[in-house]
Amino acid sequence: MKTKDIIFLGNGPLASATLDVLSKNFNILVHARTQDDLEAVKKVKSEHPDAPAVLASFGVIIKKDLLGLFESTGGIINIHPSLLPKYRGPSPIESAILNGDKNFGVSIMKLAQKMDAGPIYYQASLNGEHLTKAELYTQLAHLGADWLVNNLFNLPTPASQNDDDATYCEKLDRTMSPLDPKKPATRLLNEIKAFAGWPKSTYTFYNKECIIHSAHISDTAEIPLNIKCSDGKYLIIDELQPAGKKRMDAKSFLNGYAR
Repeated sequence: MKTKDIIFLGNGPLASATLDVLSKNFNILVHARTQDDLEAVKKVKSEHPDAPAVLASFGVIIKKDLLGLFESTGGIINIHPSLLPKYRGPSPIESAILNGDKNFGVSIMKLAQKMDAGPIYYQASLNGEHLTKAELYTQLAHLGADWLVNNLFNLPTPASQNDDDATYCEKLDRTMSPLDPKKPATRLLNEIKAFAGWPKSTYTFYNKECIIHSAHISDTAEIPLNIKCSDGKYLIIDELQPAGKKRMDAKSFLNGYAR
């Protein structure tokens, strides 16, 4: 029986995976998805003063007055998918993939007005070298949410971050989508993984712009569907999706378009 009440703020894949765990263990009084929902959060908090709040990938700046409402319950608790102070900002998982990281982490922190700079209650990591981006989102969210299930109502003393060690990541947008042969093959392969779902990696073959879903690196041009990269290696396309068409393997694409 779910006897403890909480407030949840968040949207997107990290929030969904977090909520999968929290909703099985707590009663969610309100789920704020946008800035317009914050008034409802204030109202519910006034009615349930002992209810803590958990935030995961909300994408909206929380102002000082709302932060203050939750001081008595440990602050608004933020699940951030990196080992802070590394990768502060909106794209920590994607940035770690782009940098070729093998280990990925999650931090449970007290939300502060300065971006991702609040004190940390808990951190954990996992080896994500062979995980997809979607799997990383899910597993990191579950890693943090599982800890909250056992500790949210009995939080330890948080530890301050060292701002001197902080690194930052940027918001993803469609200008990042085109694959650039002037880059090394490993970088392009990392982009395909990091940009899966959004903003997606694209390349034009046979005058047809395509979303590139999967590829591998080779020293030789194994098939005509490849990108020769700046390091002399080839990015061999395994699976792609022409604009307006279904996802397909390289052989099917070549049969239909290489004329």
